[in-house]
Parts: sequence; structure tokens; C-alpha cells
Amino acid sequence: MTTIPFTPRRFRTAAAHYLQGRAAYAAGLFPRIAQACGLGRGHRVMDLGCGPGQIAVALAPLAGEVVGIDPEPEMLAVAAETAERAGVRVTFRQGSSYDLGPELGRFRLVTMGRSFHWMDRIETLRRLDGMIDPEGAVVLIHDDHPKVPDNRWAKPFRELIERYAGGDSARAMLRSPEWLNHTAVLLDSPFSRLEEVAVIERRRIPTETLIDRALSMSGTAPERIGDRVTALIAEIEGLMAEYEADGMVAEVVTSSALIARRPGTD
Repeated sequence: MTTIPFTPRRFRTAAAHYLQGRAAYAAGLFPRIAQACGLGRGHRVMDLGCGPGQIAVALAPLAGEVVGIDPEPEMLAVAAETAERAGVRVTFRQGSSYDLGPELGRFRLVTMGRSFHWMDRIETLRRLDGMIDPEGAVVLIHDDHPKVPDNRWAKPFRELIERYAGGDSARAMLRSPEWLNHTAVLLDSPFSRLEEVAVIERRRIPTETLIDRALSMSGTAPERIGDRVTALIAEIEGLMAEYEADGMVAEVVTSSALIARRPGTD
């Protein structure tokens, strides 16, 4: 199966733009995850590829201990600030899916948000099978823009990003016919019992958020596109002028969690 080569510092310059730019996961999604997975104060959670810590921080009040793991020091610095502002305790450590092992202990839940595709997915699930409690789960958290009128800007925005990200071999692999989606990978893994929960929200965001969103992506991070950053910003501003009102853009976001358990568990 196709695996994207591990590049630990891919998001080094994207980290500063991530929280401001990426669509926030719906707050109401996390209690639903906790309820579906039987998560409580006596349980441990790992957020693997935690980035700036949104998932780890959201789950901290619902669990006994949360550990966030990410290979990028800049992301971990932002994550630590995020947890401090939220007044929650999360242990952050530098590492990746390639560092998973029994020394990390056992977990009720291992979450991944926008990170699973960067891993050797089969090997990651194999290792997690030895680390997750019998009644535990892997949870893939994702956001998407449904095809509704408020999101009519999303397709041209994506096309603009793709144009600037051209030549990024990792993005090309994700779009190749050989790339298996996460559902297919999970169905052939130890965690093949799947269910999904989702929350759909309508929001209004400033146009500047979409500039940060572009710069938070690995293919259009400042370090990668260099002196084309100014041109990218200008094109985003020009594009969104067609859709904004008073500097704000309507956005409908689906925040979803794909919950994967072992067969035979409740």
C-alpha cells in the first residue's frame, strides 16, 4: 500500500497559521465521542499527530490523562500555549507514529485529526492494537465542507491552493488512484468495526482566516512557496471579494469522527 515518506518538519512554518486558519472542530463533537467510546476520568487518551493541540485540549476535561504527540516542535509550542489558555493539563511530547511502543502505556482512545494520511497506516494500526485497551478505539477526526450555497467559494479556493501547491509529491500521492481511503484501511485492520458521528455548523469567518488556512497547509506553507506568498495572499483576497460581505465569509463545516473498534466490542 502507498505510504507517504516521513518528513518530520513538513509543518514547521505552517504551525504559526494553523489555529487561526483551519476550521475549528465543533465543540459538540467531543462529548459525543466520549459517550460513544465510554471515555471517562479513569481513562488515558493519546492524540497522535496532535499539531497545535485542538483535539487534545478538547478531550482533556473528559479524560483522566491526555498525551499529545507530534514531530514538529513549533506545533508542540503552540499546543502547550493552547492548553495553558484553556486551563487544562495535557502532556505533549515530540515523536511520531514511528515511535509508538509499549513504553507509552495503554490507552482507551487514540485520536488523529488530519494526520493519519501522513503515517504508515497499516503499521500504525498494528502497533496501536498492542496499546489500546480491549474496549478502546481509534478515532479519526475530520472536517469537510458540504455542498451547500454558503460554501460556493470552497471549490475555487481549493483549486487556487492546488495551483500553488503544484509539484508537492505528497499531495500527488493522496490524489492517485492507488491511494486507499481511511475507511478501506480500517476495514482490513484490527479496528474494523466502524461508526461515524458528525456535527454540522454554519459560521461566519473573516477573509483573513482563509489566508491563514492556505499558509497552514503543507503544500502552500511559507517555507515551501517562498516569495510566492505575497501573490497567493493577493489572489485569495481577490477571489473572496466575490463572496464576502463586510469582510466576512459564510462557511458551513461538517466536523466528523470515524470511530474504529475491534469486532465484538460494545
